[in-house]
Amino acid sequence: MGDSTLVADISPARVERGFAFVDLCNFTRYTDDHGDRNAVALLVEFRAGVRAVVASHGVRIAKWLGDGAMLVGVENEPLVEAVVHLKKVVVAQGVLPLRAGIAAGPVILFEGDDYIGNAVNLAAHLCDLAQAGQLLAPAEFLSDLMVNTRADSVGLLEIPGFTDRVDVVLLREAEPESWADV
Repeated sequence: MGDSTLVADISPARVERGFAFVDLCNFTRYTDDHGDRNAVALLVEFRAGVRAVVASHGVRIAKWLGDGAMLVGVENEPLVEAVVHLKKVVVAQGVLPLRAGIAAGPVILFEGDDYIGNAVNLAAHLCDLAQAGQLLAPAEFLSDLMVNTRADSVGLLEIPGFTDRVDVVLLREAEPESWADV
């Protein structure tokens, strides 16, 4: 057995982070219909797209989850912009739609590379609840700095593991303003 005093001396580090879970919809069906070779080719293309998009927005891939990923951002605005941008990339690939759940808050940074807390769980559950093409987030997540993103109210939803219902919004890319609007 290890020295229990080592564990007692470790105090958990709380950090403020934003999280997004992104997931390709209907990947299992795609694999059944098109075979393993095509499924792997699709994943290679998807992961390359994710890597390129998140790198351009200063967001990190925390882990791959088969046909999805967990993304982490220090600031919420670039995280949202990355997910909205990623949705456009996946739509352009034209094979399967993307869904996502996004949330932020204080979490425990565990062993330097893992995150534990409500924000992580909320983002994961929102991704599970999202339909194809939907990007869901708690309404409190929104910021005036998110100038390229719009939100439509979904309403109060019961989220597994959470006592209170959560006010949820559907995020989407903002339509570009025309010169006539200026």
